[in-house]
Amino acid sequence: MEYSMKNQDNKTISICSIKQDVRTYTKKNILPKPNWIKIKLPIRLNNFHYLKKKLKNKFLHSVCEEALCPNIHECFNNKTATFMILGNICTRKCPFCAISHGRPNFIDHQEPINLSKTVFHMNINYVVITSVARDDLKDGGAIQFYHCIKLLRVKKYIKIEILVPDFRNSLKYSVHIISKNPPDVFNHNIENVPRLYKNIRPGANYSKSLKLLNYFKQLNPNVLTKSGLMLGLGETKREIIQVFRDLRSNGVDMLTLGQYLQPSIHHVPVQQYVHPEQFQYFKNEALSMGFKHAFCGPLVRSSYHANLQIK
Repeated sequence: MEYSMKNQDNKTISICSIKQDVRTYTKKNILPKPNWIKIKLPIRLNNFHYLKKKLKNKFLHSVCEEALCPNIHECFNNKTATFMILGNICTRKCPFCAISHGRPNFIDHQEPINLSKTVFHMNINYVVITSVARDDLKDGGAIQFYHCIKLLRVKKYIKIEILVPDFRNSLKYSVHIISKNPPDVFNHNIENVPRLYKNIRPGANYSKSLKLLNYFKQLNPNVLTKSGLMLGLGETKREIIQVFRDLRSNGVDMLTLGQYLQPSIHHVPVQQYVHPEQFQYFKNEALSMGFKHAFCGPLVRSSYHANLQIK
């Protein structure tokens, strides 16, 4: 099944072709961006530069910078960021992701302290924390998440969302660690449909990602769980709807849906640009299934306006 829309001559055209091999990374495969993929820069960028400097001085990283998020100027200028802990080098090499990969750095045990001080100084009341995948660690980095949450809980008004990797080698162990001091929102992105995992998310497992979300919900039934997908990599409408069903059957409360944008010529190319009307269709479908919230749109990212999502 394909997404489709009407052109100027009222003819139905496909905007979801899966014929192109996602492993072919050449300039001729790059699709022109449609007019709805436009990023508006703030008139003034004072806070943007301030936050970049603040993160650098505290030896902190943000996924906004490392993953080349299209919303970085807006978010930084509003003094919001998704902090990325455990360094900026991932142990995996997903072909859609702009984050550096290789042998990661040693754990910075001052990181939770520096992060909490930065949050307090900036008067942030909703914090999102994510991390690179750390398959080299026994706990997958769960203890670092635990310490960050513990220090931030000093300020009772702060809401905390964590966006975790799949803890491939330590799923139950890692979930138990985080459950000792759980966040307000537990997020793990399913990313895409299972058929495309081999090419899009090598090293990950669709069933295990669902199990992670389900297991956390079992241990923390009152904590909101969240997941997200990026569209435009060759998935079909039917496959997307099935992922929605799988997420709901595993207790996921909130959903985000955004357009995949190719970070560079070296990354997997965009297969299609999904029209905003299709995002609205998926939002309606998700809400009809019982999701408490569905945040869907071309430039939506998992942590984009996360404070508004929880409200």
